Amino acid sequence: QAMRAHEMISDLMLFARPPKLHPRPIDLRHLVIGVVNEQRAFAAEHDAEILCEAGDDRIDVMADENQLGVAVHAVLKNSLEAVPAGGHVWVSARELEAGARRVAELTVRDDGPGISDSVRRHLFDPFFSGREAGRGLGFGLSKCWRIVTDHGGEVLVNCPAMGGAEFCIHIPTIS
Repeated sequence: QAMRAHEMISDLMLFARPPKLHPRPIDLRHLVIGVVNEQRAFAAEHDAEILCEAGDDRIDVMADENQLGVAVHAVLKNSLEAVPAGGHVWVSARELEAGARRVAELTVRDDGPGISDSVRRHLFDPFFSGREAGRGLGFGLSKCWRIVTDHGGEVLVNCPAMGGAEFCIHIPTIS
């Protein structure tokens, strides 16, 4: 319980007073592949499979690699915990046009139960967890949102017609 309390306080501090970013040019594709590989053991423990499509071309963004890694880790872990045994999580990274600018888009999609409208309204609120009591601290997606918006990006949530949930992180690319 002491470790859980420590983790909760650390997450609250990260959300309330995030550390100063130390941005530098990074390849988002490389970051995503690293986080996916780190999470493969966790996926196996949950009898889930991660499928990753990051392409071959660099996707350059100006970012704090450690902080952005925390954001990617949080949304990927959230999806892995949502899928049932035998479930799948698809991760992709690409560069695309978004209005008048180019953005890096990281998509994490799962075949879990999806997100109800009542839960969706609170997804990024600190302390909110859509899971039963005792599972999760309610900070994963709020940390993700804070880090991504501090990088000038956005987090979009979709509920695909085929079920599950889809999170899209957009970060401005280096022009």
